[in-house]
Amino acid sequence: MRLEEIKEIMKAMEENGLSSFEYQEGNIHISLRRGEGTTEYKQETEPVNEIKAENSINKENDETLEKNAPDKKNIEAGEPDKIVLSPLVGVFYKASSPEAEPFVKAGDRVSKGQVLGIVEAMKLMNEIESEYDGIVEAVLVDNEELVEYGQPLFRIR
Repeated sequence: MRLEEIKEIMKAMEENGLSSFEYQEGNIHISLRRGEGTTEYKQETEPVNEIKAENSINKENDETLEKNAPDKKNIEAGEPDKIVLSPLVGVFYKASSPEAEPFVKAGDRVSKGQVLGIVEAMKLMNEIESEYDGIVEAVLVDNEELVEYGQPLFRIR
């Protein structure tokens, strides 16, 4: 990642009142945090197996996951829901262009690796692929909605 891109992220964080930003792709992990006049930048070159987040972010994710928790009837039937989370902060798109049909909608059958949507970050379009085989039970975000790292995007059963 180039310095200009990092500066652009830092500027966007300040303009939007964000206190943290995390990005991971392959073996690159970037974590930016704003505090009292300081911004921290860290880039790791070894593979990252675990992403650490602030307690407040984890609490928000826990509350969101709890709100979107699978229905008890599915668990009792032996079919627990699976949640697809946003891997980064950005803008979510349901389709490849405004005129195109959505990649998926509730009720569609999906396969592991199938594109479910796109998250745009720093003018890069990142395809969100299904981690599961199943049926899309719900699309949990709206088109062009700003999404956070770890935010639930899809519920699949």
